[in-house]
Amino acid sequence: MTSASYIFLAGASRGVGREIAQYLTAQQLKVRAFLRTTAVASELEKIGIEVVLGDALNIEDVERAMLTDERIHTVISTIGGLPSDVERPDYPGNKNLIDAAVKAGVQKFILVSSIGAGNSVVAASPQVLAVLGKVLAEKDKAEQHLIASGLTYTIIRPGGLKSEPATGNGVLTEDPHIIGSINRADVAQLVGRCLNSERANNKILSAIDRNMQFGQREFAEFTLE
Repeated sequence: MTSASYIFLAGASRGVGREIAQYLTAQQLKVRAFLRTTAVASELEKIGIEVVLGDALNIEDVERAMLTDERIHTVISTIGGLPSDVERPDYPGNKNLIDAAVKAGVQKFILVSSIGAGNSVVAASPQVLAVLGKVLAEKDKAEQHLIASGLTYTIIRPGGLKSEPATGNGVLTEDPHIIGSINRADVAQLVGRCLNSERANNKILSAIDRNMQFGQREFAEFTLE
């Protein structure tokens, strides 16, 4: 990261994205948040984040926000739909972000996906797949589009998300069979640590809290240093 470059964050209005916004600004990093509505814009601006409005489902909005004179170091996307959404952005919104990132020449793209997407489908229970199968399929399409884009990427697949303070016990693994829960604040810390980790480049990593693993399967933790 240089003082002339910044991080482009999509999905900062809630959940993991909001936690990432807070983590990055605490690290004194320059962040531009891409928001669909003004609902939390003033709150983000208060902590020093530049806000640009637009809809990830509209490629013109995405390009207007990304293709500026300022250089983007990394794009981080946590976008996903709500059950009430007519069109979920999990694939089409992320596809637009990825395509614009290619045009902008970004250094890295970090995509927050979900355990159950891609080859980690083996970790998800039949009950989870019955409820979230369509969503996970869309997330898998976004992952595949990112991998094929030529961008340097890190894909992080968290397990079940909780809104509790960070425990510091969040871990990453390349083992797609692992499943468990993790606090959103711990996901944010892991994402932040991946920013400048070359070991995380072009990796797909599951994220859980080591004390919230489901089952007793042993696995190798992925180290970022």
